[in-house]
Amino acid sequence: MLKKSHLIFLLVLVVLALALLKLPGETMGKFKLAVSGLFLPLFGLTGSAHELLGEAREGLTPKRELQRQIDQLQRQAQEQQLLLSQDAAVWAENARLRALVGWPRQTRWKLKLARVISRDPANWWRSLEIDLGARDGLRTNCPVLTAAGLVGRVQGVGQTRSQVVMLGDPNLRVSAVVTNNGEVGVLFANSSMPQEDGMIDLDYLSGNSLVAPGQSVETSGDGGVFPRGIPIGRIVDVRSKDYGLSKEARVKLSVNLGALEEVMVMIP
Repeated sequence: MLKKSHLIFLLVLVVLALALLKLPGETMGKFKLAVSGLFLPLFGLTGSAHELLGEAREGLTPKRELQRQIDQLQRQAQEQQLLLSQDAAVWAENARLRALVGWPRQTRWKLKLARVISRDPANWWRSLEIDLGARDGLRTNCPVLTAAGLVGRVQGVGQTRSQVVMLGDPNLRVSAVVTNNGEVGVLFANSSMPQEDGMIDLDYLSGNSLVAPGQSVETSGDGGVFPRGIPIGRIVDVRSKDYGLSKEARVKLSVNLGALEEVMVMIP
């Protein structure tokens, strides 16, 4: 038999149920919302937990895949180490050969970044001024370049600023080599017109030269001012001169001389 307390509790539930059934529809809706609001945080917490578990499972990388990636990185590291060893051997051999023939040892370029502070509007393709000077280690004939290629050389040095003569100046001549075939010539600007098209001439090529459009041109290292290997541009066209005894090529510069804001100076 049910205890007295149980009977009382049962009667209260029955009374509450009857009272709820007799409530108006609007009041009944509010009551349901209030009751459901008590359980929503619990349901939301459960859903968030499921979502977090799902994301964690998706984010985890299988052990086999991790091991494969580790093995791949180790192989790449070994390959790079082998390449470094080969480079060291080549540098050592190069140094021995240079010592045998008496050639001076090549050194790595030491570059300093400089800001262009002024240029002559009437001759913008010929010269500019930078904010580095003697106190920064600059001296006359230091090569000036950008990541794209050669710009020119330092012509005058002050204490805090320097004057740079660029490839657009017809008085600046650079010994250049065509990288595809080793043909050497002299690079200079045509003084008859401003270098707005970014073209300069590569002259004194041999008449039987195999120079052709599309080939790249860089400094040859001759002359003692510009080290070998600084990019200059690409050949656009070639024409014969002196009744076929020599050739001349037009070269499109890699550097836009009219849009320079920063340059790099090669410090000796």
